[in-house]
Amino acid sequence: MSVKSSSKTLPFVLLTTMFSCISLMGFPQVEQAEREMKDMMKEMKAVGISVAVVKGEDIVYTHSFGLKNIEQNTALSDKDIFRIASISKSFSATSIMQLRDAGKLSVEDDFSKLVGFTVRNPKFPDKVITLKMVLSHRSSINDSQGYFNLDVINPDRNPDYAKCYSNNEPGSTWQYCNLNYNMVGAVIERISGERFDGYVKHHILDPLGLYGGYHVDSLDAKRFVTLYEYDSVSTKFTAAPLAYAPRTAEIRNYVMGASTPVFSPTGGMKISATDLAKYMTMHMQHGTYKGVKIISKKSSKLMQKKISEEEGYAMAIMNFDDLIPGKVMIGHNGSAYGLYSAMFFEPKEKFGIVVITNGADPLLVRDFREVLRKAVNILYKNLIQ
Repeated sequence: MSVKSSSKTLPFVLLTTMFSCISLMGFPQVEQAEREMKDMMKEMKAVGISVAVVKGEDIVYTHSFGLKNIEQNTALSDKDIFRIASISKSFSATSIMQLRDAGKLSVEDDFSKLVGFTVRNPKFPDKVITLKMVLSHRSSINDSQGYFNLDVINPDRNPDYAKCYSNNEPGSTWQYCNLNYNMVGAVIERISGERFDGYVKHHILDPLGLYGGYHVDSLDAKRFVTLYEYDSVSTKFTAAPLAYAPRTAEIRNYVMGASTPVFSPTGGMKISATDLAKYMTMHMQHGTYKGVKIISKKSSKLMQKKISEEEGYAMAIMNFDDLIPGKVMIGHNGSAYGLYSAMFFEPKEKFGIVVITNGADPLLVRDFREVLRKAVNILYKNLIQ
């Protein structure tokens, strides 16, 4: 069991709070949770899993199970960092909310004016596509032409730009789209004047004391967790090195507001489960963590307020009622390169759970990875309930 490592350096008050929570849950429950997690990992063929559990403002439990690297037989640790896939979108939306708080933009702004080229569905040329529509995946934009180059949707650079738009009217329906958030990253650069990776580091990660980021070469490669894609036919795992491609040449020739997809604002954050839990707690506490204010309470509530009722989606935050029975959880999940991640909290009861696996059986049950659902419920049952 690991309960927040390096405790010798923690303030006495924090230590007292932390161990009080642990004593309340009891060590037998922790041991039971770990036994169940190990059994579940065998069932779901999971390579490795890192978890963190939050109660109130405190992380009360962290642990890493299994392997960081199969070929080297390296054990996974709490300090190791993963590319967390689509949970990354929430860092982009949080950045937008900071710019909103500073009065530099509004979520009702015409997205064309923010991104620097015309963003209009040619089937609905008079319908303004707002920043809010893009953040909530109601823009009618799709990923059919890819999302790693903004030129695909720029009518001045691509005569086939219309293929990037669906038949539905902007604002009318929900359609998940990675291109939305890579464009949002470009907006952050254009409005702030800072390169996307630097903005997130300076305005979110550093103030919260978190280790991570979007720029591969700025991070310690020894801490990267190898991601594995599972082949259900051969029942074998294959490493996915592209998850941490440094893209050095592209960054060397970087153009602000245009090259932003190099960092993948839509999915490229690298961070540990423990630090992701601290970030999650900031959102659970409506924008503030341990006295550090990242966004205003008003912006936090706006970011979490459902826009698409059927999907429960807000702005890079979803409301999910099918994760823990009887609970409506708020957060996001991710899936890429064989990795599956989940970051969800209960806003009224003030608890949250982060689970990240670097490879497992990809079984989907009711549109959610079963390995994540099982892990979350094991932790909830034993350490929260």
